[in-house]
Amino acid sequence: MTEPAGERIAKRLSRAGVCSRREAERWVAAGRISINGKKISEPGTLVTEESDIRVDGKPIATPQATRLWRYHKPSSLICSNGDPRGRPTIFERLPAHLPRVMTIGRLDFDSEGLLLLTNDGGIARRLELPDTGWIRRYRVRMFGAPTDKDIAKLANGITVDGVRYGSIEAKIDSAKGSNAWVTVSLSEGKNREVRHVFEHLGYPINRLIRTAYGPFQLGKLERGGVDEVPRRVLKDQLGLESSNAHRGRQA
Repeated sequence: MTEPAGERIAKRLSRAGVCSRREAERWVAAGRISINGKKISEPGTLVTEESDIRVDGKPIATPQATRLWRYHKPSSLICSNGDPRGRPTIFERLPAHLPRVMTIGRLDFDSEGLLLLTNDGGIARRLELPDTGWIRRYRVRMFGAPTDKDIAKLANGITVDGVRYGSIEAKIDSAKGSNAWVTVSLSEGKNREVRHVFEHLGYPINRLIRTAYGPFQLGKLERGGVDEVPRRVLKDQLGLESSNAHRGRQA
């Protein structure tokens, strides 16, 4: 069977840096999207490079070249566009010169360290999946020090409140007084995974810093700092086609 030509409208809007796929679905339902002069009602509608796509009557830009940034997220910021409780968001603190970006995964309000940002929704979705095999690494300060038995439990995977977590590697770096610094490595990255599993074992976390996400390292990037990943690195690490890695930037 021949595959239909084109791509879903939600994916196109995400690639163009207009909105996320979920936002696109909501916009379609609200009647804000038109293709070739006609409003659409299905988020699965296919479009091609020749389609005239408009949001609220305004044409969207050509999809931008895929770009990626390292961001050193401070604690006490949330990774969303808004918060019902009025807490500050990372998007309020990012430099004004950045285009519209989305996060690859998240760090919770109290966590800090490396957060990857991109203008490409497809890349964001791809890199969030455990299938990449990429390791997320954290330096964690906690009350108490895990025993060898605890570390073995984590390595074999653990179930907490009905949620199964895969293998987690933990290595004690130092212990002083009632606190220990532990390096934690995992590949799944479920919501608040590190906090949940260690609290379950009786070691509440009082500081969590992500130091690596796959091949990308926090390094010496200052808190609140943003640094764009070079395109040659994107090509090497993400396997992007040269046509995607070198498309012209949106004005």
